[in-house]
Amino acid sequence: MGRTSRKRSTLANRAIAASAALVLGGGGLVAVNVYASAGEGSGRPSAQENGSGRGGQGSPATSTIDCPEAANGLDDNVPRRARGKVDRALAAMDTQITDAYRRYAQNPDPAQQEELLGSLRSQREGSIKQINRAIERAGGSAPGGLRGMAPCTMRNDDNGGGDGQNGGQDGGQDGGQDGGQGENGGQGGDGGDNGGGQDNGGQAGNGPVDDDFVEIESVEPNAEPPGGGDNNGGGDEGGGDNGGDGGGGNGSTGKFTTQCGVNENGLFNPDNVIVAPGVSNGAHHMHDYVGNQANDAFASDDSLAAGDTTCENEGDRSSYFWPVLRVQNGQDEQDAGADGGGNDQNVGEIQTPSEVTMEFVGSPAGDVVEMPRFLRIITGDAKAFTNGDANANASWSCTGFEDRQLTDKYPLCPEGSSVVRSFRFQSCWDGQNTDSANHRTHVSFADDNGQCPEGFQAIPQLVQRIVYDVAPERNFAVDSFPEQLHKPITDHGDFINVFDEDLMGEVVSCINEGRECN
Repeated sequence: MGRTSRKRSTLANRAIAASAALVLGGGGLVAVNVYASAGEGSGRPSAQENGSGRGGQGSPATSTIDCPEAANGLDDNVPRRARGKVDRALAAMDTQITDAYRRYAQNPDPAQQEELLGSLRSQREGSIKQINRAIERAGGSAPGGLRGMAPCTMRNDDNGGGDGQNGGQDGGQDGGQDGGQGENGGQGGDGGDNGGGQDNGGQAGNGPVDDDFVEIESVEPNAEPPGGGDNNGGGDEGGGDNGGDGGGGNGSTGKFTTQCGVNENGLFNPDNVIVAPGVSNGAHHMHDYVGNQANDAFASDDSLAAGDTTCENEGDRSSYFWPVLRVQNGQDEQDAGADGGGNDQNVGEIQTPSEVTMEFVGSPAGDVVEMPRFLRIITGDAKAFTNGDANANASWSCTGFEDRQLTDKYPLCPEGSSVVRSFRFQSCWDGQNTDSANHRTHVSFADDNGQCPEGFQAIPQLVQRIVYDVAPERNFAVDSFPEQLHKPITDHGDFINVFDEDLMGEVVSCINEGRECN
């Protein structure tokens, strides 16, 4: 199959201000069985070590900025009327990291780091005060541990990312998503046809690098491929939260497929209305959008309900979005000088998927209930490189090799095979809230047997599979926050349920009755 690109640019080589190339060290390959279920209370799929395909160990380590995720310090007691101010303060903290990382990339002199981190700490202390004040004025109690999250550290890329042991990260990985970015940190490559990924920090100066990739054929099988799991005997996706052992035949085995295109109309923006409502460029990276066409930073439930949709069934006006994939080949995209693009060190040609599959599947433990309209779910962690892998929940593979799943490496696929990104969203809901202060705790993963935590109900589980026809070269990567170094473990997906009530009722009936529908 041919490679699909959005060639919307002048195709001129970028001239990015020179800075130190961020050359990254290697690390062990972490493989995750996305078709196996999460341990109870873990809030994430279980991961297993796989010794094959280990990245190179000879690259010098460099630093990035590592800040505790302040959203992790929030609990469900944040009053609803304070959440808008809290979200805006959290978005401001992300921008503070953006600016600090840009300054570091422009001048990585160790003698300047203490001053840089001190300035960043002062800014974060001010934002934390705003958060506490907003909560208290709304009648709540300021979170006790939030003030301790102001200090940041420099972090070496010395372990391949995502082990949860990073300096400046003092616990609690259940909250937070989508945060800071940086701007033009310089050009590590030569801007030529293969400017990215040659152990030089990529065309953007901050990744990807050779050690971020592995040949899929060198990885040992570690997962059930699509069609291999039984999901209690129904459907052909199997596994995931809902794999288990079938719960003795009492599961909901149906499947509902929604077809919403591949973003062939090119709807992109660097907003994130879930975590940074009302904040332009709140994500600091570009998102692909399918489904609802009204999603930007200022979208309300009413505007989403009235928005057009790319879904074939117009009863589904849900919004499905994820970071774009780019090829860093020295050719500009039209956002090379824009926020979320080149201004945030996300460069190269945006790739249009060749295929996007979205299915809602059931629970092996019993029936599912209807999702509430405007339920918001984030899966994965855009800051997993510095946060640790507790919430990492995206995987990478190749067509024909989907029994081999990766979380912290991009796959190099053989000729005739395409790159695959997969997401399995949380399948348990607290029965009350469409969102939470940290945008996580109102939903959860099921345990190994498909059972939801106490007080949670099983809902249809969204399973996404996104396919790209890209050449097997070390120069493609998802958009990320610059301090996250374009690592694959930072991949994540977002979903806002805007099914109309009648169609959601049909979805639940289809799944609970063991049928396949669309």
